[in-house]
Amino acid sequence: MNTELVGLSGTGGRWRPVAAGPFALLAVALALLPIRPVWLWALLIAVVSAFPWVLGAAPEARRRRPRPYWRLSAAGLERVGKGGLSTVRYERDRIDGLAITTGDGMLTVFHRFGRTAVGGLTAMGLEPLALFVTARRLGIPMHILDGEAGDLLDPALDEALRLPDRDGDVPGGPFPPGPLPRDHAAEKRLLDQEAALLAAVHEPPRERDADGAAAERGEFRLDTPDPLPGRRRVALLGTLTAVLGAVMIVRIAVQGAGGFEARLAAGCWALAAIAGVLAARRRLLRAARVRWTITADRLLVRARPGRRRLQDLPSGKVAAVVVGPGLRLDPLSGEPRRAELAALAFGHRLELVARLPAHGLDGFQLAHALDDHGYHVITPGARAPRRPEYGLEGLPDIFAQVPGGRLVVADGGLGWADAAGDVVLKMPEDRIGGIELLTIAGHAWVRLYDSDGDEFFAAPLSALRISRTDLRESARRAGLPVNDAEYDAYMSAAFHSAMSTLTAPEPETRATASLPAPGAAPDTRSGSRPGSVPESEREASRASGEPADEPEFDFTVPAPPSPVTAPGTLLDATRRSRVGTYGMSVLLCEAVALIGAVWLGPDLGGFGTTASWSVPAGLLIGLAGYWLYDRNRPQLRVSSAGLAVVTRRGKVEWDLARDRVGGVGIDEATERLPRLVVWGPSGRVLRQVTFPPDLDELRRACERYGVPWGPPDADLPAPPPPEL
Repeated sequence: MNTELVGLSGTGGRWRPVAAGPFALLAVALALLPIRPVWLWALLIAVVSAFPWVLGAAPEARRRRPRPYWRLSAAGLERVGKGGLSTVRYERDRIDGLAITTGDGMLTVFHRFGRTAVGGLTAMGLEPLALFVTARRLGIPMHILDGEAGDLLDPALDEALRLPDRDGDVPGGPFPPGPLPRDHAAEKRLLDQEAALLAAVHEPPRERDADGAAAERGEFRLDTPDPLPGRRRVALLGTLTAVLGAVMIVRIAVQGAGGFEARLAAGCWALAAIAGVLAARRRLLRAARVRWTITADRLLVRARPGRRRLQDLPSGKVAAVVVGPGLRLDPLSGEPRRAELAALAFGHRLELVARLPAHGLDGFQLAHALDDHGYHVITPGARAPRRPEYGLEGLPDIFAQVPGGRLVVADGGLGWADAAGDVVLKMPEDRIGGIELLTIAGHAWVRLYDSDGDEFFAAPLSALRISRTDLRESARRAGLPVNDAEYDAYMSAAFHSAMSTLTAPEPETRATASLPAPGAAPDTRSGSRPGSVPESEREASRASGEPADEPEFDFTVPAPPSPVTAPGTLLDATRRSRVGTYGMSVLLCEAVALIGAVWLGPDLGGFGTTASWSVPAGLLIGLAGYWLYDRNRPQLRVSSAGLAVVTRRGKVEWDLARDRVGGVGIDEATERLPRLVVWGPSGRVLRQVTFPPDLDELRRACERYGVPWGPPDADLPAPPPPEL
């Protein structure tokens, strides 16, 4: 049995500068020296600045050996260094067991003479599930312990860690109390995933083309969102920075570079050019997009530009794909890092076939796309359905003592009546600050607020045994402050539709129906509609000069309200966000003004003279520039007709009808900016909200107008209980 698990490690071959920082400082130092002739001075600065990139492009520098990695095989656990030599090795026959501590994620080896902490799983490039499955296939006992590796190495805790023998001589039950009890939840999760893998391995292959569904789906592509700013803009900005620095250094060299101020400016330009290029490269590496191409025959995954970075995995080698938290290589250092989403492909012998990067993707779409194309998908564990917090624990004790009771409006306040109709508990009017009626998960709810505006009770009306109409009308008759925004919005829309008939309607949206005059017999001839004037009569009336009978009443069928025109709630960016953006805009303009005064000051009369007018100008430009943007900033409109983003001047950036919205809320995928997105019913991200509104107000608005909050089908809401 060939069983081997190789840890995640970086590979060589990427073009990277060598010792860019020291060479940048050397270029600045050369710029400050009075070297003659001037062309030699400029040439030395250029050569030293480009030397790290030349070293990185050399063939010997690019043919780097792979980084050291860890490997678990039948020979044991070993760390393989450069050249394929084992630097650290724990032989298989000397390993009594392996343990993973949940406190610090360390891997500990149990052997004959004690215990040894090997290192963190993330730094070793090993995933817990892959290590767990491989170790059990090799016959190595695996344990998941709650605590830290330092506690395992303490000899004073040996008695607490000792497991009971078959006779059960250790008091306190099958698991003795101690500082390091087993983390049963984590171990059970790994066992469940291993069982799912075994089931997928022994299950016959899914007939992908039995009904032609997978063939019809064809190729499915899933990409991470475009980075902001884009890769082309970042590359162009870095190139322009380098070119600008080179041009300014040449200009200073042409002028002679006689004074120290000129050489200092040249050093600053050289440092800015090098820093701009390095920052652009860093941004390009971090902004690399992950692209999945899923077909029934293979998986094509690319995490970096270039064909060499393309992972081609045939579907015949894949028994199951585990989608969940995992590891990925840091684009700068090449070291393993944690990732919120990754995919592990296991073969038909429970071997790890491939690690597929998925950071930045939507886990919902990835899992469903793989399942739709015939792949067995395993997740770390399905969450338990989220039961709505009905707030019934806030009911007084007497509510539970009267099981047949119901909520009533009596004597100017709210009360609880028994089955006979007698009010056994009453809440006076002075304690009620507001009554709000809304819809949550398709059920009518009521929220009560005290005189200070704080919510103290919330429950579904079905649990209180009162209808929404009865509570609203009774509370308004009693003079209680009640707010039913959905009902008011419906009445407002109905009133607007009725009033629109009294105004000048648009000809193309009118549907007219005529009513005959009282006492007139309707024309029931074939080809004519009730209340319409035949064309022959109209021609005869035109010839005789007499007006034909026209319909006396016109009815207008208004168009359904759009997300822009429907009554709803308008959500703006938070005040904190706006103030912070104002400050960042001003600081950025001030930084540009100061840097410009330092570099261009010698040519404009000195640093002090230039800064005296550039700093106030930067302040005014920052304030005025953001004010021009802020006066037409976008706002999110939430209504029963859907969602829309409308600027303050009325321009509609985008709108989505209610039937196209599957959910709105926070996207938990990593490195996704902005995180507030709108999903479709299928789980696809439809729109991204670029400004951060108040999340509490947004949630309340979604509940009020029936827009689902959160990803579609992420949590299954349970219906309210019929009884208390």
